[in-house]
Amino acid sequence: MGDSAAAGEHIGVDATVGIERLQLDETSWVDVGRGWLSGADDLFDALHSGVAWRSSQLFRYDHWVEERRLGSMWRRGTPLPHPALAPIHRTLQHHYGVTFEGFGLILYRDGSDGQAFHRDTDMRWLDDTVIAILTLGAARPWLLRPRASRHADAVGKGATHDLRPAAGDLLVMGGRCQADWEHSVPYRPDEPLGPRISIQWRHARQRGRPFVGGSYRAPLAYGGKRSSSGQ
Repeated sequence: MGDSAAAGEHIGVDATVGIERLQLDETSWVDVGRGWLSGADDLFDALHSGVAWRSSQLFRYDHWVEERRLGSMWRRGTPLPHPALAPIHRTLQHHYGVTFEGFGLILYRDGSDGQAFHRDTDMRWLDDTVIAILTLGAARPWLLRPRASRHADAVGKGATHDLRPAAGDLLVMGGRCQADWEHSVPYRPDEPLGPRISIQWRHARQRGRPFVGGSYRAPLAYGGKRSSSGQ
């Protein structure tokens, strides 16, 4: 307990790091904070070994398939996977003026794990969303493309941005990003990529019309329970 607490003292938001906004279009944006979290390697080690990672399944066509990544969830009222996540959670809520009811954790074990282009349509209200993504571990491609380019044959399947977050980097998608843009953590089975942990906080304001239709990830189950998207 003492060693864990001592390690946690070095984990925290670096208040000197600026956050730059990438304006994708008139109504969609991504905030980027490079090196936003100090002590990211310590937090990665603690979560990688301490979280009860579980496999998940996606229903595709007429059968279930194992998803190529592992995940976990935290909800209010349950023990945090690491005490350093409490002030991180509060800082994000204060900065963006929203309340997050929990967060998801995703573990990409190597280059064989990933996620195809998608939108987080399971949030339903897509006109005004905030999705914060904190990366721990290895840097990996993280692609964005306009939804209109989803059938493009170009390299990266129409990707226009690769933000490639490294350990301690923060990405925050906002506005209509989930309505008009798609994002992906591409599979790289032939590259020697180390493990990456993604922590995601999601909030949607009930504005505009709710999305109607099937989600990329629905139905999805972690240990028999439905879960939310991750990046």
